[in-house]
Amino acid sequence: MKFEHPIPIKEIAAWIGARILGDNTLFATGINEIHKVEKGDITFVDAEKYFSRSIGSAASIIILNKETDCPPGKALLLCEEPFLAYEVITQKMRPALKWDAHARVEQHIHPGAYIEPGVRIGNHVQIGEGTYIQSGSIIRDHVQIGKHVTIQSGAIIGTDAFYLKKWGERYQAWTTVGRVIIQDHVQIGAGCTINRGVSGDTIIGEGTKMDCQVQIGHGVVIGQHCMIAAQVGIAGKTILGDRCVILGQVGIAQNLVIGNDVTIYAKSGVGENIEDGKEYFGIPATEARERYKQLVVLRQLAAKWHTLKSILR
Repeated sequence: MKFEHPIPIKEIAAWIGARILGDNTLFATGINEIHKVEKGDITFVDAEKYFSRSIGSAASIIILNKETDCPPGKALLLCEEPFLAYEVITQKMRPALKWDAHARVEQHIHPGAYIEPGVRIGNHVQIGEGTYIQSGSIIRDHVQIGKHVTIQSGAIIGTDAFYLKKWGERYQAWTTVGRVIIQDHVQIGAGCTINRGVSGDTIIGEGTKMDCQVQIGHGVVIGQHCMIAAQVGIAGKTILGDRCVILGQVGIAQNLVIGNDVTIYAKSGVGENIEDGKEYFGIPATEARERYKQLVVLRQLAAKWHTLKSILR
């Protein structure tokens, strides 16, 4: 998430009751999880084994809970509970707005868009020219929809991220402050759900077509002109390249990178990165040609086993 204007680090430290180590003249320009930080961003870390990764990232300001060396040009914010401090900042910079029965904040809907009766549209939403949204759809806060997009009935765009922090035996949901960005000429089927990013963006690339009941997790980035069939689930922060074909009931795990021109056949379970141009199949998914060879061998073994049992009798 980028801030509307830079915030002095001293002001941020006052919000969360933190002590500044390092450069106290810095200004923060955004806040993000470690996976997506850029120069000027704030991030946090509360496990010492990840200190070096966080401090060595592109982030300029790191919230942590133990004093350590600070590199030149960066600042550390020392406090007791970095996660809770992170939550304070995100909620302050992008507070959740309750939906009013009549008015919404900062809706920009092109007069050439067609919105059927019964569509619910939230705050800070943009909808482009020629876009068609069918009745029963819900467009929640901080969603940007491009031109000539079709969203079928029952789709819910901008749901909260399913991203949890564990405290002992209980879980706490991270506050969702990211966005959903749907580029031009996208089609979204009935009953699809698309989560907002935790603090970054979930992006559906230009020309991508999604069938019904597809679930897109927080921070997922889908490339251009992909085809995604019914009941596919893509977990958070996974990146798909351009022109991918994902067939029905495929499950793709979190934090993966799927290359360009990849085909994943129906009912596959993907748990590893896939290179450009590959075809994958099975659970766990492997290269389709190799998987088909394995299935042939299994059938041959089964036939031989039946023959062996007959001989033994």
